[in-house]
Amino acid sequence: MRFIDLIKLGARNLLRRKARTLLTVIGVIIGTISIVVMISIGIGMNESFEASVMENGSMTVIDIYANSYYEDKDGGWQEKKQELTEQTIKQIREIEHVKSITPIMYGNAQLLAKKKYTSYLNLMVMDMSCYEDFGYPALEDGTYPNKENSKDRIYYGSQMYMDFGYFNGSRYVNKEIDFNKDKIELQFMNYEPNPKKKQYSYQIANMVKIGQSESGYSMADYYAFMDIDMYKKIFEKYANTLKLSDRKKALESLNKYEQIYINVDNMNNVTDVQDKLEELGFKSESSMQYIKPMQETAKMLEIILGAIGGVAMLVSAINIANTMIMSIYERTREIGIMKVLGCKVGDVKKLFLFEAGLIGFIGGTIGVGLSYIVSWLMNKYGGDIFSGLMGGGMYYGEQQTGTAMSVIPIWLPFFAAGFGILVGLVSGFFPALRATRISAIEAMKNE
Repeated sequence: MRFIDLIKLGARNLLRRKARTLLTVIGVIIGTISIVVMISIGIGMNESFEASVMENGSMTVIDIYANSYYEDKDGGWQEKKQELTEQTIKQIREIEHVKSITPIMYGNAQLLAKKKYTSYLNLMVMDMSCYEDFGYPALEDGTYPNKENSKDRIYYGSQMYMDFGYFNGSRYVNKEIDFNKDKIELQFMNYEPNPKKKQYSYQIANMVKIGQSESGYSMADYYAFMDIDMYKKIFEKYANTLKLSDRKKALESLNKYEQIYINVDNMNNVTDVQDKLEELGFKSESSMQYIKPMQETAKMLEIILGAIGGVAMLVSAINIANTMIMSIYERTREIGIMKVLGCKVGDVKKLFLFEAGLIGFIGGTIGVGLSYIVSWLMNKYGGDIFSGLMGGGMYYGEQQTGTAMSVIPIWLPFFAAGFGILVGLVSGFFPALRATRISAIEAMKNE
């Protein structure tokens, strides 16, 4: 039997019982929609978990704090003091998969313009050669800081509020300062000035603005950055102007860091690096340690939801099998005539398998199309419900504020359509096998 004849016969046979064929196809459509939508909800949950964690930092970054808090076996919180020094940096740098590492120090400084107008600076000190590695936004001109060009620069965030002014005795006088033209000095405020010495001031050569981050939650939006080598050089000069007791404390503070940032080469290696840090005696934090249990939960939910969709598809498979068996009973004489006329047993089998597969194909294809509509409706109108369940941003009206409730990846429609065809073929296999075993002589006697 030619393939074109197979198509004509199969289509004609299905159209002979339009109502029954339609009901069977509807069953496959419902099953396909169930599978696609249920799996897409599971994927949406997983992406929602990832998005909520990504808002607070990169997936490959590990933090070590000098004052670390961790949960003990009893569920209580314990504090651990950790000494973070250059020796710590050297130890961590030798761990496999560590891509880059930088110490972090924080400070407050005063900016002085035109000898009397002041403003304040939240300072974050790091190795600026690692700046880009930790996902901070580029400068306004699109470039990134590096070790060479950071020797005499301070980089300030796009959202930093620097209001220059002074109090003249009766009111506060503001002044617009142009970083490119006006001379600006930096003065540290960590200790009380030594009255016997002139307060140390560092004249800033360049104040460079950082571009706005896409998320709006980056530390780079609200901090000023300084390279650690530049900071230590300036701070040592500042310390030498302090009282003897404060000078010692100031110089000692340069050898102990408040925090260490570690960037791992791949998010899948973050947990392994944290285990190595634990072996070295350091407590650490990362986004991955929070998202991994979430991912496992989402995966389990995805499997459960997929199984629920699978039940609907199982029901449709039973309907297809029932339709094909009824078709065999009704067409027993026709099968006998085909065999008497010399039709091969394999052709009879192919015909019934084709009809069953065609039902699965039509139902699967329509089901996939309708799944996109259902997914769109869920994202448009179900965002409030899902947001309450997941605690993440969803779709609100036409404006997308976060991840979607239902996410259909490119592979899912093909999987669902292919699965619909497979269900049709599997469901039609035994009825088709039964059709091939019918005796031609007995079939001809059938009314």
